[in-house]
Amino acid sequence: MIVDSHAHVSPHWYEPVETLLAQMNEHGVDRAILTQMIGQTDNRYQQDCVKRYPDRLSCVAWVDVDAPDVAMTVETLARDGVSGIRLRPSSCLADGRLPPAWRAAQDTELPVSCVGSAEAFNAPGFVELVAKLTGTTIVLEHLGGSSAPVTTDEHLVIRRQVFKLASYPHVMLKLPGLGELMPRDPKAWQSGRPFGVTTPPLVHEAITAFGAKRLMWGSDFPVVSSREGYGNALKLTRMALGKLPDEDLSAIFGANARRVFSKH
Repeated sequence: MIVDSHAHVSPHWYEPVETLLAQMNEHGVDRAILTQMIGQTDNRYQQDCVKRYPDRLSCVAWVDVDAPDVAMTVETLARDGVSGIRLRPSSCLADGRLPPAWRAAQDTELPVSCVGSAEAFNAPGFVELVAKLTGTTIVLEHLGGSSAPVTTDEHLVIRRQVFKLASYPHVMLKLPGLGELMPRDPKAWQSGRPFGVTTPPLVHEAITAFGAKRLMWGSDFPVVSSREGYGNALKLTRMALGKLPDEDLSAIFGANARRVFSKH
């Protein structure tokens, strides 16, 4: 079973769910985790999509972390069957307590899909927060950084530092399509290879640091359509990891996301 751990749908921005399902059907993707857009606290469309297609979709919701009732909101979403909460990296409060949204995720046993920059993931405050959340699965999006190619040595060093979080067994990574990690090489593309190298070093280093059991493929639909495209995001990434054992490939391209974002 192939599971896309990171897809966005909306009737107001990006694409509606039917467009995603068409891409999934075309390229043999069995399930997708609908990951709410940053700032969109109304999760009803995603929840309705899951009700319409319960065997194909799960919902990761976004909440307003500054709202005084955010903990109650997370509890309600958990009762309504969402499969996770999407949060930005944060820090513990001045007295060492967890921020309300993170504490609510812990209390409801919902996994957190965490969106942020490599700098934010490396921040001491976030590392402290991660250390306190041993019972909560935290999945860092975009291989622990922003959804843009790493083009400087300085940025590569910062991205590599994020992999130190692998020392916490409850931290995982989303592995995007290679077009998110590498710029397209026009000359290489003419010979059927859209990138100058087969696989970016960060991918191999992520596998070494986290292991196949803590990585999950995510397309970043429909943003991926402006890069290599949905099908190629799956095909080229599978080709790049083709030397891994079948068990590892099954974990990265399906089993891990299904396990973490199973319905609650």
